[in-house]
Amino acid sequence: MTERIPTLYLFPSNLSEAPINDVLPPVNIELITGVKHFIVENVRTARRFLKKCNRDIDINTLTFSVLDVNTDPAAVPAMLQPMAEGHDMGVISEAGCPAVADPGALAVAEAHRRGYKVMPLIGPSSILLSLMGSGFNGQSFTFLGYLPIHASERTAALKQMHADIMRNNRTQIFIETPYRNNRLITDIMAALPASTRLCVATDLTGPAQRITTMTLAQWRRQQLDYDKIPAIFLLYK
Repeated sequence: MTERIPTLYLFPSNLSEAPINDVLPPVNIELITGVKHFIVENVRTARRFLKKCNRDIDINTLTFSVLDVNTDPAAVPAMLQPMAEGHDMGVISEAGCPAVADPGALAVAEAHRRGYKVMPLIGPSSILLSLMGSGFNGQSFTFLGYLPIHASERTAALKQMHADIMRNNRTQIFIETPYRNNRLITDIMAALPASTRLCVATDLTGPAQRITTMTLAQWRRQQLDYDKIPAIFLLYK
């Protein structure tokens, strides 16, 4: 009889307050209900997400290991101990797809090293949704995460991104801490040519979703307040 190989499921989580059934397929809910061991970026967020998936899930019977930006990579192998005992496990990001711009990738790499199955599941990704809605080049793009905080370093990074756009026809995608969104837009307008196009996408999949693409010249004529709103930014020519 062939020995069963445990599976590491990668469960996308919600980006907004939209009903779970509006953004996740039923198979995700069915699978997540049967998993008892999770590697998560944030336990509180994960517990709330699981209850939204199925109110009947008994949270107290589940185990959670935290894998975030502060986790020592040396601690990751021990998190997969339930798989060594034959159990399936799940990875849940704080928002969106695990292992994409997310520390969960370390757990996925360890699962591959051990020969376990890895099963990514369908769900919302702010990177792909914003790219789809931007009107920018979806054939060649770069996700850069957070830009530098210091003004001179940020300006240099923006100019390097613009050079990449012009040289390689590559869309640039990045994020910012929500309370600094307005400052970021101001910095972009100051650093780059007025013809550069900027897309700002907020509340993706949610009822207040807004995807706005304009040239920087057009952005300069707007009085929009994006502070304290989770957003993702894209630049293109």
